[in-house]
Amino acid sequence: MAELAEAAGVSLATVDRALNGRQKVKPDTLAHIAAVARSIGHPAAHRLGGVRVEAGELPQVRLGVVLHKQGQDFYRAFADTLHRAVAAEPSVEARLHLEFSGSQSPADMAGAIRGMIGRCDVVAATAVNHPEVTEAVEEAASKGLRVVALLSEFAAGVRQGYVGLDNRKMGSTAAWMISTAAREAGTVAIFVGGHRWHGHQLRDEGFRSYLKDRAPQLKPLETRVNLETRQLTYDATRQLLKQHADLRGIYIAGGGMEGAIAALRDAGAGGRVALVVSALTPDSRRGLAEGQVTLVIDTPLDLLCRRLVARMVEIGLTGATDYPEVDFLPPALFIPEAL
Repeated sequence: MAELAEAAGVSLATVDRALNGRQKVKPDTLAHIAAVARSIGHPAAHRLGGVRVEAGELPQVRLGVVLHKQGQDFYRAFADTLHRAVAAEPSVEARLHLEFSGSQSPADMAGAIRGMIGRCDVVAATAVNHPEVTEAVEEAASKGLRVVALLSEFAAGVRQGYVGLDNRKMGSTAAWMISTAAREAGTVAIFVGGHRWHGHQLRDEGFRSYLKDRAPQLKPLETRVNLETRQLTYDATRQLLKQHADLRGIYIAGGGMEGAIAALRDAGAGGRVALVVSALTPDSRRGLAEGQVTLVIDTPLDLLCRRLVARMVEIGLTGATDYPEVDFLPPALFIPEAL
């Protein structure tokens, strides 16, 4: 079924329903899967050829998603891609409740999760790892609302798994790029949105571990918190350039990269200081083209949203709890020469 799902460009759950008739599948989708099965010589082709599609309503699932930083390009693109993925899911009639948390505070994020109780069958959230958030996830679970951790891990043991990048490996990748680009020994800096973001902590750990083991000539400075804001990152980057003549690289593990790009541009330090950032946006694309950005480690939003919607739909329909604890996606890496 996995082979057929990949060839047809649909979820594994949709192929399962098409073959076993557990829930109705849209006629066009069923015909498409059958045609693909015949074209690749799949053994399920004979079963699909005799499937009778009956008219009727598809099962309905209410999906909730809580994001943060509504003003950032990455999260705006995330929201748009998510809406498209929900609309394209062929096996159900899905209704998406998408909200942005008022801030990164645990109280606001916990409140946003609680606000989905009774409105949704399953919810996914980008949230900090904090007892208030864990309590909200526990309360939601007690009332039948399953919660999936998105991009940054939280509420381990209570949530319904994690979907996103392998954050520790992303930190190691950033360190590898900076150590490859740096021609001399020196210092390097890393910015995180906040110490409560578990994903950022893992990136910090991976970054430092790689430098210690593989590039000891580069000394990491104390981790800087930028609250994922442009101005804080800009001011801190200008200060780093003034205080550390041997600065060889900067890694922006979360948001706020626009400030670092602008600071390197204004100081004429692009190319001399390697910069690794965490999302492909108009700003980082321009930074790549102009030489301020060395590498973008991007989250593949199309793949992320398809995987996320498939998991949420299956949980919402069946209450499944046997998904893998983590679903790590392959990152999309961009260098100037690839533009």
